[in-house]
Amino acid sequence: MSVSVETPATEAVIIMRRTFDAPRAQVWRAFTDPKHVAQWYGGHGFSSPVCEMDVRPGGLWRHVMRLPDGKEFALDFIFVEVVPPQRLVWKDAGYDDPPAAGAPQRINTVTFEENGGGTDLKLVTTFRSIEDRDMTVKMGFTHIVSQGIERLAALLQTL
Repeated sequence: MSVSVETPATEAVIIMRRTFDAPRAQVWRAFTDPKHVAQWYGGHGFSSPVCEMDVRPGGLWRHVMRLPDGKEFALDFIFVEVVPPQRLVWKDAGYDDPPAAGAPQRINTVTFEENGGGTDLKLVTTFRSIEDRDMTVKMGFTHIVSQGIERLAALLQTL
């Protein structure tokens, strides 16, 4: 099973879906426990030397992603909505600031739906504009996130 990716022509969103062969509570835990997130977040060969998560509305998620070539990127997010084990919403920490140069700011909404003994995950990443979305796709976002979701699937098999 693989990740499906949609980029609707008229909406500034990326929609990614994946079904996991794991119960929803287990997928939720792997998505919200920093010790687990550090194991799967990012593409193949990526690591997470820092992953700190205060999973509550207004809580901070601080993440440092190390690429295979050793470069590091600090990511800071703020949780907007937390509804265990159904829904999680977070945004870039600078989302409410005026747009600046660099990677486009986004809001991420992930839902976890029971599907028999498995779980359907749907990740919707919302941008300010279709241009921002398209720039993010060109930067490799969907490829890296898809690989991370596959790494999550592998981790779930070990929990």
